[in-house]
Amino acid sequence: MKTFQTRIVPVEPDGTAPDGSAVRLLVSGRGGSMAHFTLRAGACSVAVVHRTVEELWFVVAGRGEMWRSLGGRDEVTALEPGVALSLPVGTRFQFRAAAGAELQAVAVTVPPWPGDDEAEVVSGRWSM
Repeated sequence: MKTFQTRIVPVEPDGTAPDGSAVRLLVSGRGGSMAHFTLRAGACSVAVVHRTVEELWFVVAGRGEMWRSLGGRDEVTALEPGVALSLPVGTRFQFRAAAGAELQAVAVTVPPWPGDDEAEVVSGRWSM
């Protein structure tokens, strides 16, 4: 039997993502899972690549930058509320928050996040 899921973003994180951001788990289904991520003001994430999942991001607060690299394409995208972006399987990525406010994003992982060994640490664009 299928059931509805409803969750308000918790005040405290459920844990730390492999990239170092604080993660708050939201809802999940057979096809994907959703989480809310925060990176403190002025911080830089660990660069990672996902082995089997893609992620779809939507920035909800703060400002920063996202570096993505895949198949010879390398780019940096400005992050601000309202920006949505994709991280196809195999994309190396790293993000950082501007000074002054934490960066917050909601991300959907397709298929659902399989566990901590999904993300592999890689060389990034920025030093931490």
